[in-house]
Amino acid sequence: MIHTPHVDWFSISTLLVLLGASFLALLSAVLVPRGARRAVGATIAGLGFAGGLVTSIWLYVDSAGGHRVIGDAFYRDRWTALGQIVICGIGFVTTLVGAEQIAHRDDAHIAEFFSLLLACAAGMAFFIGSANLMVMFLSLEWFSIALYVMCAIDYDVEGSLEAGLKYLVIGSFGSAALLFGSALVYGATNHIGFTEIGAAGHSHDTLLVLGLAMMIAGLGFKSSAAPFHMWTPDVYEGAPTPVTAFMSAATKVAAFMLAFRVLRTAFPQEEHLWSWALVGIAVASLVVGNFAALVQRNVKRMLAYSSISHAGFILIGLAAATPLGGRAFVYYLIPYSAMAFGSFAIIGSRERELGAPVTLENLAGFGWERPFLGVAMWFFLFGFAGLPLTGGFTGKFYVFAAAYQHGWAWLVVVGVLATLVSLWYYLAVVRSMYMRDDELRVATVAGGSPPRDVLLHVAVGACMVVAVGSLVAVQPLIDFAQHAAAALPF
Repeated sequence: MIHTPHVDWFSISTLLVLLGASFLALLSAVLVPRGARRAVGATIAGLGFAGGLVTSIWLYVDSAGGHRVIGDAFYRDRWTALGQIVICGIGFVTTLVGAEQIAHRDDAHIAEFFSLLLACAAGMAFFIGSANLMVMFLSLEWFSIALYVMCAIDYDVEGSLEAGLKYLVIGSFGSAALLFGSALVYGATNHIGFTEIGAAGHSHDTLLVLGLAMMIAGLGFKSSAAPFHMWTPDVYEGAPTPVTAFMSAATKVAAFMLAFRVLRTAFPQEEHLWSWALVGIAVASLVVGNFAALVQRNVKRMLAYSSISHAGFILIGLAAATPLGGRAFVYYLIPYSAMAFGSFAIIGSRERELGAPVTLENLAGFGWERPFLGVAMWFFLFGFAGLPLTGGFTGKFYVFAAAYQHGWAWLVVVGVLATLVSLWYYLAVVRSMYMRDDELRVATVAGGSPPRDVLLHVAVGACMVVAVGSLVAVQPLIDFAQHAAAALPF
């Protein structure tokens, strides 16, 4: 007799909704006439992500206690539910932008794009709730393979193919490191469950420590943290901009939320080791990201290095490994995700106007030509810099408070200095949009006026609401973060 575990179907309802929508979107590529595939695929994807949001919010409300389900392989708790809410929100705005921005000859593969997007989000939702090493690796490969294909979906463009290949090759190294590290941890403890690994009591075991180091390296590749960042600028630049926007926000949410759960649950006795390792990675990310961004002229590459630096700020909260650090970490991800997605979406709109990569030179006058997008862009950039216009200000203050409470005042100083450096290149973008001479403007827009991009404006507006609202309604978000962090052992 084969005894199968009880399946709590509601705990994976978000995954089922996203996978069902992915199947329907893929089916539309066969059954729907080519001219209608974009509209049908976008509608299915939008409804799928909306359904995922509903089930994730329901799970958040209904999972106050938190426990493992399906043979102790998946966590049903508020940490998982909040991560799924953010992922589905990012996926929904990606659908809006992708419906207008993903260009392909005769819409031949647009339905496949929406199918891959839904499948990728489902993999990330599964990844965040992983409760053992096997589910963690399988879900990592699940969403990674979808991302590899999405990066190369515009195969008529050389840069897209190059981005997909680079991400595949270097991402495979990250996956291999994570898998090998997981194997070493299993060899040391004879367990694959996070809780059982933490209770095994094999502190300071050489195999365990080496496996932990390799798992941190593997998750560092996925989160674009230095020194595991080498793929990020090239892939972000070459991939279709809606895919870049999705990756910049969703991948960080999935990788960091899973990393915090693994470290707190499976390796609490090694906290003195991994907390200092994360501090080192955070400082490296702040230094590399900010100083490399200073010399960039291509705005997508600049924002790619900016995302590396923000990985450093997020890691400060993760490294503190305290309840305050957990709350700061979760809070920071929400406005950051909105600002990262919104800024790349705006760059995608400018790319579509020009038919060329966006640089500081050809961004001249954009703020006057597209007033709403220009204002949104400088809101996002100032939010990245931690100025009190968006929740980015509260997020940085929160992670600095966690570091200071932990006794790392010097790390706060490093973070503040990195913020000051970042002002130079953020303000350079604002200067290009509003203060460059008229003769430097590029006005070669088809038809003499910019495309309307109605859905993109809606997506950017939603990002603005989240980014600014996270500052205005800071207490409810802090409460959500506190309830989610309560699911982890401290």
